[in-house]
Amino acid sequence: MLVTILDVVIAGLLMGGIYALIAMGLSLQYGVARILNIAHGEFIMLGAFITWTLFAVFGINPLVSLIVCGPIIFIIGFLLHRSLFTYLKISSPSPAAFEGNSMLAAFGLLFIIQNVAILIWGAGIKSYTYLAFPVNIGGAVFAANRLVTLGFALAIGVAFYIFLARTRLGKAIRAAAQDPNTAGLMGVNINRVLAICFGLGTLMAGLGGSLISMMISIQPTMGLEYTVIALIVIVIGGLGSIPGSFIGGFILGLVGSIVTYIEPGLAMVAYYLLFMLLLLVRPKGILGK
Repeated sequence: MLVTILDVVIAGLLMGGIYALIAMGLSLQYGVARILNIAHGEFIMLGAFITWTLFAVFGINPLVSLIVCGPIIFIIGFLLHRSLFTYLKISSPSPAAFEGNSMLAAFGLLFIIQNVAILIWGAGIKSYTYLAFPVNIGGAVFAANRLVTLGFALAIGVAFYIFLARTRLGKAIRAAAQDPNTAGLMGVNINRVLAICFGLGTLMAGLGGSLISMMISIQPTMGLEYTVIALIVIVIGGLGSIPGSFIGGFILGLVGSIVTYIEPGLAMVAYYLLFMLLLLVRPKGILGK
């Protein structure tokens, strides 16, 4: 029984680290740029497929490919905001109208990115083997790649938090989130900061996708499931809260691991039930303000 409990808890923590990482990007995009990016999961999928391509075709270590995927997907996100979402912001009559228009545009991006991926990589499932040897932790056995991905997810998340808390650009991002008009009067280039926020959100998604590809099989239609998971995590932790995303990710990972142990087919059902319960009981989340 002790080994079983340890197995369930560690498995939950392993997935919780990934959930926290992908949720931080979406939390930043909506918390600062006010864009509910429904296509967030498609950038996770892109990161996964770029990593698979670099490993399968060029033999590049998946961990090394993180420094390739990150900048590529950041640039894609930055350019999307500077073009599509900036135009929508200018043309929308009010902030509420912009939020609605940007969400609809993100729906369009979801299908565009997904179909482009199918054209490039095909509709089939892809996978590769990397650090798949077993590691024994107190009697519970896990693949080494899962432990490595947890370590990298935590390291990336902590580095991202320090960036937002300590750097000049991070302070500008937080200022833009709290009061964009005043931040603009204080010399912050709001349009550039918002584009950087959106790009950072896609970067976090891409890095999460790279790590996911090391553990499980991937396919072009995988994105929507992770978008839903990221939304649930930021509702649990609190919108715009990076520590909240960490907490929410690990809570959701543990819930998923427990439910999967009891009945694997009910994991997503449990996520939705938790999501609805939190909206009723504490819609601002654990660390939301």
